[in-house]
Amino acid sequence: MPFKAEYEKWLHNTQKEQEIQHELVNMTEAEKEDAFRCDLEFGTAGLRGIMGAGTNRMNQYIVGKASQGVANYLQKHYQESSVVIGFDSRINSEAFAKKAAGVFAANGIKVQLWPVLMPVPLVSFATRYLHASAGIMITASHNPGQYNGYKVYGAD
Repeated sequence: MPFKAEYEKWLHNTQKEQEIQHELVNMTEAEKEDAFRCDLEFGTAGLRGIMGAGTNRMNQYIVGKASQGVANYLQKHYQESSVVIGFDSRINSEAFAKKAAGVFAANGIKVQLWPVLMPVPLVSFATRYLHASAGIMITASHNPGQYNGYKVYGAD
């Protein structure tokens, strides 16, 4: 089963991160399959999923991967790109926003990261108002508390 190889890769590569290691080591076979059977996919306006370890979960690695994908797009389509990033009060929202900001900054993209909680519509507004190339909002909107998400807004 392909999910087992991905699980083993995560188990080996996250050894220094105690919280993730603890979660991985204590997963049942069914939990491993659910967490690693596929990649979390973009849906309406972005990614949304249960927080936890795995490719089918919201975590710092998935946020980093999504941010790198958006950064690649921005670099391809904009001479000088910028991104506005906001976050809500959900668990890990601020940490995910900072992870995204770090990925964009490492790619030479100007980042405007809100230092405090912001409502979702403000990032959409700020993206247009500040003439940013994109906006990112870390939120899972109406989904249950164990979820978080990564919404992407275009310049328009």
